Amino acid sequence: MSAKAGAATAEKNAGDDTDINARIYQSIFDGVMNHRLIPGTKLPEPELCQLFGVGRAVVRRVLEKLAYDGIVVLRPNKGAVIAEPSPEETREIFEARRSVERMLVELAVQRASATDIKALRQQLASEHDAMHRYDQPSWATLASGFHMRIAALAGNSILQNFLKELVSRCSLIVGVYEPPGHAPCEHAEHAAIVDCIEARDSAGAMGHMEAHLRDLEERIETSRMRGEKSLGQLLGIIEHATTNQAARHGN
Repeated sequence: MSAKAGAATAEKNAGDDTDINARIYQSIFDGVMNHRLIPGTKLPEPELCQLFGVGRAVVRRVLEKLAYDGIVVLRPNKGAVIAEPSPEETREIFEARRSVERMLVELAVQRASATDIKALRQQLASEHDAMHRYDQPSWATLASGFHMRIAALAGNSILQNFLKELVSRCSLIVGVYEPPGHAPCEHAEHAAIVDCIEARDSAGAMGHMEAHLRDLEERIETSRMRGEKSLGQLLGIIEHATTNQAARHGN
């Protein structure tokens, strides 16, 4: 094999590794964001290897990245679990998130176009639809997505990346403490924020965002929910029928 061909093969293999790493990372990240993977859920390496068709070295790299991002805890000789935030971490995370989102929504008021505001209205309509279908996974995804959409409109990638981490950490908190059947965010509160963005009311948008996040923090309680699904089901890789947990919650 020529040096040129060898370099091309190495580049292709590196690209393939990056793609599979990203796919595994995103599957676990989305499982947290959608509240399928709640804090304390075990992530056995052999099962992840089987689910994604990769070796342990690949899985370990992804788990290390998730641990660095605060989503997973690596326990020596016990394997990885979804992180379980303490009350003190909860307070600090919400404190940081309020600060970041106040800045982001202020920038969004300044920079959002009429097309952007129309897209936010469409997001609100999707939230409303999911809420009335009692579709909790979609509801959770859309609620988090609303905040990330505003972050994108702010046009500051540094703050946007900070918020992505904070939102994932908040999803962990909701997985531990939020009562079952609740949305992570209230639809009416989101609508009030969009009204302020459309009116170019920075003070109002920041005030509503602050109150919204404080309300979310106040709804947190210490009761826990534990699922009865396999890891593949929790990751959304394996389809499942109605579970005992869903039956108990009236879904």
